[in-house]
Amino acid sequence: MAKFLAELLGCTLPSKGASPMFESKSHSQVGLKSSTKQKTTVFSTLGSEKSLSDCKKEQQWKPSMYNSITPVCFTSPLIEKPIGKESMPQTPPFSAMFDSSGYNRNLYQSAEESCGGLYYHDNNLLSGSLEALIQHLVPNVDYYPDNQIRKIAPKILQLLTEWTETFPYDFRDERMMRNLKDLAHRIASGEETYRKNVQQMIQCLIRKLAALSQYEEVLAKISSTSTDRLTVIRTKPQSIQRDIITVCSDPYTLAQQLTHIELERLNYIGPEEFVQAFVQKDPLDNDKSCYSDRKKTRNLEAYVEWFNRLSYLVATEICMPVKKKHRARVIEHFIDVARECFNIGNFNSLMAIISGMNMSPVSRLKKTWAKVKTAKFDVLEHQMDPSSNFYNYRTALRGAAQRSLTAHSSREKIVIPFFSLLIKDIYFLNEGCANRLPNGHVNFEKFWELAKQVSEFMTWKQVECPFERDRKILQYLLTAPVFSEDSLYLASYESEGPENHIEKDRWKSLRSSLLGRV
Repeated sequence: MAKFLAELLGCTLPSKGASPMFESKSHSQVGLKSSTKQKTTVFSTLGSEKSLSDCKKEQQWKPSMYNSITPVCFTSPLIEKPIGKESMPQTPPFSAMFDSSGYNRNLYQSAEESCGGLYYHDNNLLSGSLEALIQHLVPNVDYYPDNQIRKIAPKILQLLTEWTETFPYDFRDERMMRNLKDLAHRIASGEETYRKNVQQMIQCLIRKLAALSQYEEVLAKISSTSTDRLTVIRTKPQSIQRDIITVCSDPYTLAQQLTHIELERLNYIGPEEFVQAFVQKDPLDNDKSCYSDRKKTRNLEAYVEWFNRLSYLVATEICMPVKKKHRARVIEHFIDVARECFNIGNFNSLMAIISGMNMSPVSRLKKTWAKVKTAKFDVLEHQMDPSSNFYNYRTALRGAAQRSLTAHSSREKIVIPFFSLLIKDIYFLNEGCANRLPNGHVNFEKFWELAKQVSEFMTWKQVECPFERDRKILQYLLTAPVFSEDSLYLASYESEGPENHIEKDRWKSLRSSLLGRV
């Protein structure tokens, strides 16, 4: 109910029953050749929660490394005070919420007004207790002199339509869908116009949920058929094995197909998944019995798993060839693919490729790297350098976002952020600023900023991929077996022998456990 009411007010409140989750088994400090772990960790442990005043003192990100991102808190505009007895609280257009820097210039220009537990600045709702906000929404004789269904129905129908379009995954819960249909039936019992609109709304929601279920079935099927590449190599003759260059020798085409996968998977991530991924409990709702078991973040998790798969695929393709000149050729091929991803605006695939080439089994291949022209790779590493809180990457991302806003073609609209860093930003904003002000009121400023970041992502993910699909390449990227971590090390040692006693001992152990098992 809090989420329902908050959407009417124009802010998104946290969902219940979720906790920080989906850390990968190992952590990757990307952008450095010396990194030793492979999988990306979405976020790390955070310190104590800051108050709103503390956040205002940190109005820009401080220089920091990948694991110590500093929370940021911005001021933001608020909801207009209703004018007239029959007005509903209105959400201002999103473009009007923030200036170019993300701040509300008028926030502190006048004294506060208090009205029934709600605080205003220049007719903008600043804060209020949850109880007062709910009471503010409940129709009564003064608020709605004519409290008939024909007066209320258009507003409720508008709210339900926006809710089902923006947060359709909320209604995967049977109880939520049942409540929606009950309320929709009451609205449809009025005029014929309402009945048609309600029917259209329900049908559109059902289509979205059906498409989501079908997509998740495909993901499950792909996951169930995954095989360790080592098993394939040992059971199939070398002559019939394929590699990435055989499948697609053109870097630009491969970058286009990676962009297809990225945009498809982004499209199925619901905005509510960000909220449910980070919130351990809903601090604005003390009712523990209401929908506390709804935790749906599978599409967000699947996208993080795709990043890890792509990183491992890159490392596998590099470690698999027997001859070092072939390995060097594969490295240079992926460098060119990564550069094309950068030009497209596909930063997630770019970072996954760099991460794969920086895995220890790959970075230790000194004889192979000696044959690689690394100038272009150095430029890419500089662009994705994690120092100063990924300053270079954030600058490039802002450029891509600006290009998207002024795009003259669908190709220029593509912005695919480095997803793990985006999640970290949202996570630390959520955890670094209090949900309530010292007086117990809901912290609207924090929720506006959260909504701003998620809304920007929602705009990016709705872009349709303009490139032609190549099923053969897509199938290979999604289903080709990859080495496990141990298999990667074994392949690396087989390509270029161990250099010290520790590596020799590990090599012997891996040969015994892996080759004896095949």
